[in-house]
Amino acid sequence: MGSRTQVCICIGEELGRYAFGNDHPFGPKRLPAFVQEAERRGLIEKLHLFDPVQASDAQISRFHTQEYIERVKACSKSGSGFLDYGDTPAFAGVYEAAATVAGTVLDAVRRIMQGECRRAFVPIAGLHHARRGQAAGFCAFNDCGIAIEALFYEHGLKRVAYVDIDAHHGDGVFYAFEDHPGVVIADVHEDGRYLYPGTGFAGETGKSGAKGTKLNLPLPPQAEDADFFEAWENAEAFVRSFSPEFILFQCGADCLRGDPITHLNLSAEAHHHVASRLCALAEDACGGRILAMGGGGYALDNLAAAWCAVVEAFLEAPGKP
Repeated sequence: MGSRTQVCICIGEELGRYAFGNDHPFGPKRLPAFVQEAERRGLIEKLHLFDPVQASDAQISRFHTQEYIERVKACSKSGSGFLDYGDTPAFAGVYEAAATVAGTVLDAVRRIMQGECRRAFVPIAGLHHARRGQAAGFCAFNDCGIAIEALFYEHGLKRVAYVDIDAHHGDGVFYAFEDHPGVVIADVHEDGRYLYPGTGFAGETGKSGAKGTKLNLPLPPQAEDADFFEAWENAEAFVRSFSPEFILFQCGADCLRGDPITHLNLSAEAHHHVASRLCALAEDACGGRILAMGGGGYALDNLAAAWCAVVEAFLEAPGKP
């Protein structure tokens, strides 16, 4: 690729195969809606495109149990039933599709760590509800958790920041690393008393030697940009205080006004602001290394606007040599 590219992105067709049908909120039109809007704004031509990659079992098993991986494979072959208790239906090829989300995120991590690009965005990713041994909330494999494990065990990092602004609490990431002091988590989300998964309360700050390394900032239903920006100041200061070596950013768009399954009233300006601030933080703390993952978002116009706002912020942010 030559000199380091500012922003890499994957929009390959195989990535969009992680979807549950037209009648499901996590349907097949999400990636095309984003790509269409990104093209309309002239963003794609400014980005370095890379192809989807399927993760191996060995890579996935850094986070998930082998027993669960085999279950996903079996459901993938049968193409029927549910991977959890009703939110995440199996479909023929679900294993390959979920493994491609995970593998593409790992490839983006590799590209950033090897200096091929400064920032990266994987739109169909950020599947933050899956636990180590089970699916949950539309999420078969937890690419966020898989990436965190890779940053520690493949790339030798000691401190990784996970920042999540999806309307839903990133419980699959939070509880997997609740007692890991090297994983700094800042999660701004709708109050769990009103929204799935019913977790992420302010008193949850980590366990054992990791107590104080996690920050949950629940917002009340109908919260607007002003409420979010107030919470974000605390989140940003918290993450900055730990000087992370890499930033993972789950930028779910379901916190925008009008999402069909959540109750927040944010605008895409929230995503632009957070992406800009995290780029600045990354430049100061970790050589600019930041990877954004699209997360949720079930109103197509909202999803396109929020994700494009993240990409625009990534392109606008200055980079040090």
